[in-house]
Amino acid sequence: MNPTDKTEIDARMNKTVDALKSEFATVRAGRANPAVLDQISVDYYGQPTPIAQIATISVPDPRIISIQPWDNSSLKLIEKAIQTSELGINPANDGKIIRLAFPQLTEERRKELVKQVKTYSEEGKVAIRNIRRDYAEKFKAQKKKSEITEDDLKDSEKDLQKMTDDFIKKIDELTAGKEKELYEI
Repeated sequence: MNPTDKTEIDARMNKTVDALKSEFATVRAGRANPAVLDQISVDYYGQPTPIAQIATISVPDPRIISIQPWDNSSLKLIEKAIQTSELGINPANDGKIIRLAFPQLTEERRKELVKQVKTYSEEGKVAIRNIRRDYAEKFKAQKKKSEITEDDLKDSEKDLQKMTDDFIKKIDELTAGKEKELYEI
C-alpha cells in the first residue's frame, strides 16, 4: 500500500469516527449538553438557522441549558423549534431567556438511548467496512492491471485489514464510553 492510499484511507476512516462522535453528542444523557441543540434549526427570516447562530447558549448548572437570543423577536421561534424537535424537553420561557431542564433519565429511556447509540455505532462500522471494501477492490484492480505484484496485494490487504480493525476498535471504545455515560446516575 502506498503512503498516499494509507493517508486517504486514514482520512476517510477518521471522518467516519468524527461523524459518529457528533451523532453521539446529540444523544441526550442525563446531563445538559449544548450539542443536543446542534440538529435543531429555527425558521429565522425564512432561513433555517441553527440556534447557536442566533442566541447565546450556556449551561449554568449540570441539568439546565440556558438560551438567550440576541433578538428578542426570535424567542418564540426558538421555543417552537425546540418543542417540535425530537428533544423531548419542554422549554421554559420567561420572556428573555429559554431554559431547558433535563430530567433524570428513567431506566427505560436509558435503554432506548443505548439502543440508539448501538445503531449509530453499527452504522459507523458499516461505513468503515465500506471504505475497506472500496480500497480492497482498488488494490485487486491494480493487481489485475499488473501495477502491483501478488505480494504487494497481500501486504496492502493486510495493512488495510489492520487499519479497519483499529478503527472498529475505536468505535467500540467510543460506544462503550457513551453507554457508560448513559447509565451514570
